[in-house]
Amino acid sequence: MEDVREIWDKVLKILKDKIVATTYETWVLPLVPHSFEDNCFCALTGQNLAVQILQKNQKDISKALSEITGKEVYFKIIYDENLHKQMEKERQKVKKEEEKEFIKNLENKILPSKYDGLKKMQSACNLNLKYKFDNFVVGASNKFAYAVSMAVAKDPGKQYNPLFIYGGSGLGKTHLLQAIGHDILFNTKLTVRYFKAEEFINDLVNSLAKGMDKSGDKNKKMNEFRNKYRNADVLLIDDIQLIEGKPRTEEELYNTFDTLHNAGKQIVFTSDRSPDKFENSPDRLKTRFKQGLLADIQVPDLETRMAILTKLANDRNIIIPINVIEFLATVYNKNIRELEGAFNTVSAYASINDMPITIDSVKRIIGYNEQRKNLTIDGIIDIVASYYNISVEDIKSTNRSAKTAYARQVAIYLAKELTGESFPNVGKCFNRKHTTVIYSHKEVKTNIAKDRNLANDINELTNLINE
Repeated sequence: MEDVREIWDKVLKILKDKIVATTYETWVLPLVPHSFEDNCFCALTGQNLAVQILQKNQKDISKALSEITGKEVYFKIIYDENLHKQMEKERQKVKKEEEKEFIKNLENKILPSKYDGLKKMQSACNLNLKYKFDNFVVGASNKFAYAVSMAVAKDPGKQYNPLFIYGGSGLGKTHLLQAIGHDILFNTKLTVRYFKAEEFINDLVNSLAKGMDKSGDKNKKMNEFRNKYRNADVLLIDDIQLIEGKPRTEEELYNTFDTLHNAGKQIVFTSDRSPDKFENSPDRLKTRFKQGLLADIQVPDLETRMAILTKLANDRNIIIPINVIEFLATVYNKNIRELEGAFNTVSAYASINDMPITIDSVKRIIGYNEQRKNLTIDGIIDIVASYYNISVEDIKSTNRSAKTAYARQVAIYLAKELTGESFPNVGKCFNRKHTTVIYSHKEVKTNIAKDRNLANDINELTNLINE
């Protein structure tokens, strides 16, 4: 048994660089090596979807095993019910321990003893326990934003101050923002305050409207307002774009920013767009936003969307076939909020009506025919061609100019991601072999993480196609 474990540990080191991180961490790492007989290496899984999901990685795993053992090896995964029960028991245990420790830390480090209930503790910091780093699914589209958020939580006020996270609606900005708050609360004695920009605006309006109090002190309400936002070690403000074009609000935010920043306090903003696109805000405020670090979040790729759905299913102990997960991840490709909403609708409907979750039942539940009837590969090619100002014929031709080749690869990537068609079917629409399509898709997927212009193109094109 020790030999099997030793072999598997060496295989894991090889696979870490060959398999997508979300797949590796979610499905490969939990595998338990079981036996190695007659050139067949067998591993057990307690996750009922692992056998299906890892089929496409079977060759990579077999190759790694052959590399370590020096002979041809066939890799096999077996679902083990006892292991599943053990994993589920452990997961519930860890979850309860985390909740207890979180409450304990809040009681001991952050809040006075009068706060004796979880809801009161959450309310005092304005945070939702749902949003933590350990349940944030990381992919190419959000890897940078996740990494810098972790860095800020580890050392608040020291680097990346302010941190400005931006991206489209429903991509995980609020999740990261509140995860920063939870992590700091959990590990430090710092005071954390999370607010939506709308609350900042409303508080200011109310403070100005109430004017002076009964004692005649006209500054009292404004002092209370300022103290609320400036007496914090960490200030987290969500949807900051809402203050644009509101001069009095922008003035107060500017002064609040300077007060906190000069005192070495950490500030984190989220927005649906970058500071450069705040056309109606003063330059001095926009330069404050850009003073630290900007981190954008793009639309998650197909694999990340599937990982999100799989995690939801595992967390709720719901069995959903892999083809249904891929189908939902393909249909709901615009943002995570819609994806989770579809999952909740499908799982609730199936549970209430005591019916199996299949492709056909899911199509009926979400009204698929009406929702997606116009999305085709040819339609995607048309939009990409227009976006890059080239012809559809060029994209489908053998033209190898840099501009055309670039547009072709982007179109292939989007066609695969947004329609979920097989590589051979995508290849037919581009007059190319499926191996060429696989290569183009992989190239774009790899480069998105390091090429900001490409990532922006993919994001804008995805929005255009979805519209």
